[in-house]
Amino acid sequence: MDHPLDPSDPLDPSDPLARERAHLAASRAALRAMREDAEALDIRDVTANWVNAAVLERQLGERIKSLADLAHTPLFFGRLDYLHAPGAEQAEGAEGEQFYIGRRHVHDADGDPMVIDWRAPVSQPFYRASKKDPMDIALRRRFGYTGGGLTAYEDEHLSDATEAEQTSKLLQQEIERPRVGPMRDIVATIQPEQDEIVRSGLSGSVCVQGGPGTGKTAVGLHRVAYLLYAHRERLARTGTLVIGPNSSFLHYIEQVLPALGELEVKQATVDDLVAHVEVRGTDDAAAALVKGDARMAEVLRKAVRSHVTPPTEPVVVVRGSRRWRIPAYELEELVQELLARDIRYGAARDALPQRIAHAVLVRMEESGEAPDDRVQDAVARNTAVKAAVKAVWPPVEPAKLVLRLLSDAAFLAAHADGILSEDEQRTILWAKPARSVKAAKWSAADAVLIDETTDLVSRTHSLGHVVLDEAQDLSPMQYRAVGRRCTTGSATVLGDLAQGTTPWATRSWAEALGHLGKGSAVVEELTAGFRVPREVIAYASRLLPDIAPGLAAVDSVRESPGSLAVREVPDTNGTDGADGLDAACLEACAESLRQEGSVGLIAADARIPALTAALTAAGITYLSPGEETTPDTRLTLVPASLAKGLEYDYVVLDEPAAVVDGEPDERTGLRRLYVALTRAVSGLIVVHSAGLPAQLG
Repeated sequence: MDHPLDPSDPLDPSDPLARERAHLAASRAALRAMREDAEALDIRDVTANWVNAAVLERQLGERIKSLADLAHTPLFFGRLDYLHAPGAEQAEGAEGEQFYIGRRHVHDADGDPMVIDWRAPVSQPFYRASKKDPMDIALRRRFGYTGGGLTAYEDEHLSDATEAEQTSKLLQQEIERPRVGPMRDIVATIQPEQDEIVRSGLSGSVCVQGGPGTGKTAVGLHRVAYLLYAHRERLARTGTLVIGPNSSFLHYIEQVLPALGELEVKQATVDDLVAHVEVRGTDDAAAALVKGDARMAEVLRKAVRSHVTPPTEPVVVVRGSRRWRIPAYELEELVQELLARDIRYGAARDALPQRIAHAVLVRMEESGEAPDDRVQDAVARNTAVKAAVKAVWPPVEPAKLVLRLLSDAAFLAAHADGILSEDEQRTILWAKPARSVKAAKWSAADAVLIDETTDLVSRTHSLGHVVLDEAQDLSPMQYRAVGRRCTTGSATVLGDLAQGTTPWATRSWAEALGHLGKGSAVVEELTAGFRVPREVIAYASRLLPDIAPGLAAVDSVRESPGSLAVREVPDTNGTDGADGLDAACLEACAESLRQEGSVGLIAADARIPALTAALTAAGITYLSPGEETTPDTRLTLVPASLAKGLEYDYVVLDEPAAVVDGEPDERTGLRRLYVALTRAVSGLIVVHSAGLPAQLG
């Protein structure tokens, strides 16, 4: 879309802002020309068949989409003036170059770059250069925008030792800019410690421990974008995946990568990955804890291998007038050899007929025949061989096996003996066994067990790179399920140990990475907070000694006086004060809505119906988590259980004690409260009628 300059603002060549606006207009025109060139391509004469044509047409469609000019998204946000040409010898008098840094590459009709992709090596000093290490940069310029229009710029003369280093006001404004709609990218505000993680190599896995507001989710998404830029061909072949805690969270982040031109990254929850059966049931905490324990992997392995039965009869293969006999003891040797190799059940089952056929061919050769590979394949398909394989190594259906484990106490005991205690076995056994796989009311934890069993039978497809967000809430068995998706690739693991709100929440990243199969991953810690105001994070951090002893509090770089208000509501109705509390929450929401940006009303799940009724009665429109805010509807009603990972400019938190009481134990409740307290970017109002948790003082 073209954005002509205001006629009242003529291009004055001596005015730096006017020159930058002219470059923006020219860059937008160049991007439009790039898109028009792509749209005009005729692929009919370069495709050999309809399959190639369909693939090329899809790739071309994605290319055209990636060249879209988003009206309110700045095409470039910075400029670097190098002292010398990058990569050239820094000889005296060598002329430097000037580069505009943006979300995507833009070139003119001659192929000369007008905007450089933020991921290119030449762009790196925009994020890393400093007075101490200018990285050959004379000047770093940041641009400020209103809507899609360039309205301001700010310069840092990095090579000038006499100029004091200052905090960028434009950078601060961009971080604090009100948010309406889904999560935005942070390419204009990536900090040096974040950039180091973003640009880490594809071959290694990285775990990022980061408190609220440190940008760990954004770092993970931008790392995917960087890896796709640096290793596009490899990742296009192997695939990338972002895993989030729930669909609301995925909807919130889904526009970040497309805004950076990356359209091929898949998104899913762990439940999506293991959806072999329909989940219609739930487990109590005790059963879910045992089912999620890594020991269940060994129980399942033993149960799968128990289907192998030692042969008791020989195999007799008839070919023409000859009969070839393989005795039972030799068959057992073949079976034991395959078991000793510990390969997947299905792969071993596929190999067994070939092993038997090879034994037959050895006898044929000893008798003077000269069989070839076609004969071996024919013997492997022989009826007698297939019957022997079916008897010795029968097929296993994963869901049926798990159904039997959870329904048959004797079968479970046979394979869990010495692994699970008798109490643990009773905990996971169904009180009323299901008649069939379809009739069973499977839980989410059961689906993970079926996924583990499926992998024991046949290998799970591995991707090139997987991002796992809010990882602290996964069970060991869920970690294993994710790890199977990147056995030959790498992973970016994102989380905060203090925000673990499941009974099986991980205690340490070393333990979690071991279950994931990435024990050698580097653990990085982000401690600088950019999103949550200092007053708010300091208040929430009072909970840390109870919920995560030893974990460092986030050090927020944003001081925002007046960003925190804690209001007690008198018990006006003589019982639980709910009427007065509802009214106070609505009043706080109205106060927040008078500010610019999004507002989240977060409450214990049990309080949502009452607040829903109060909002409806007051005629206040609101959204559910994951729904996109608009300028007309900026309030979202958020159950505390779904608040993790979401951000709002202003948050109203209803009744902290109810949030704590809504969880099975105090520690989990305080962790849930910590999450709720740290969702605000500009201001937090805590409203309560019951007493506050003692930890908040």
